Amino acid sequence: MNFVKLMQSEEYDFLRTNERLGNRIMLLGLGGSYAYGTNNENSDIDFRGVTLQMPSDLLGLTEFDQYEDDKTDTVIYGFNKLVKLLVECNPNTCEMLGLDDDQYLIMSELGQELKDNSHMFLSKRAIKTFGGYADSQLRRLQNAIARDSLLQSEREKHILKSVMHALDDVNRRYYGKTEGGLKLYIDKAENPEFDTEIFVDANYEHFPLRDYEDVWGVMRSVVRDYDKLGKRNKKKDDNHLNKHAMHLIRLFMMAIDILEKGEIITHRTNDLDTLLAIRRGDFMEADGSYSPAFFEMLDEYERKLDEAAKKTTLPDNPDMEKVERFVERVNRYAVTGELT
Repeated sequence: MNFVKLMQSEEYDFLRTNERLGNRIMLLGLGGSYAYGTNNENSDIDFRGVTLQMPSDLLGLTEFDQYEDDKTDTVIYGFNKLVKLLVECNPNTCEMLGLDDDQYLIMSELGQELKDNSHMFLSKRAIKTFGGYADSQLRRLQNAIARDSLLQSEREKHILKSVMHALDDVNRRYYGKTEGGLKLYIDKAENPEFDTEIFVDANYEHFPLRDYEDVWGVMRSVVRDYDKLGKRNKKKDDNHLNKHAMHLIRLFMMAIDILEKGEIITHRTNDLDTLLAIRRGDFMEADGSYSPAFFEMLDEYERKLDEAAKKTTLPDNPDMEKVERFVERVNRYAVTGELT
């Protein structure tokens, strides 16, 4: 695939004509399966990048977080938004700085400086962020397997467990700060299609409306994703589940590299045999479950991540003074056109 030629085609004209892009793009590279090296004949082409803020974003009243082109699945972050995500060790943005050189389609002087200084964003926060993304992938697999193999009453227990797990972060943030709370439990179903179902008793006082909306959104998302798996196109959905399983292991691989080596390695050249085997379905059983070998592999990567977390020399948090100096330098250039 000639990605440079593709980028120059008419459907990517927005890269050249949009005032926020063009020569303001710091770097643009491959995303998704092509970035990891796990692409197959069905893989979509994703481009991911970062662009300088406009002077009016920094000195005036305009705001800009990111540019998205749905037709080409291209996402280009504003520099300030990207930095905020990088200091949190957000996996989707960290991987932009860990590509091989030939996987970048645009690389300005400042883009190269950003990539060369990727280590300044790395910290022990990666344990939580990469671990959280991996947990989300694992939950999807567990939900799918449970949906196919358990009785309805047992599936309902599984959904409840997934919802409670998804609400852990909400509970941590608001513990002791508000009165009341949520009680989730299983009882005899009112839905005639179920034997049992999950019920909620809600009793919050003085709870921020937008955060309350987030709570319901988390629960709704888990249930919706679970119910979608009940309406399966088996071949299509098995492919998706194998992709989730692959990304689960990949996230562990990347997190361990960050903690042990202080490096972001997005293109998994040395791990492709394992990752592609998972994606092909080599670890999926005929009934849609996963083989003991897969879960043994998962256990081993969880053990390695725990060990790496204990031994890592990364700081608890990024060196924000260094990050601030870099951000100021880049944004000064965005306004004046001069590097200092």
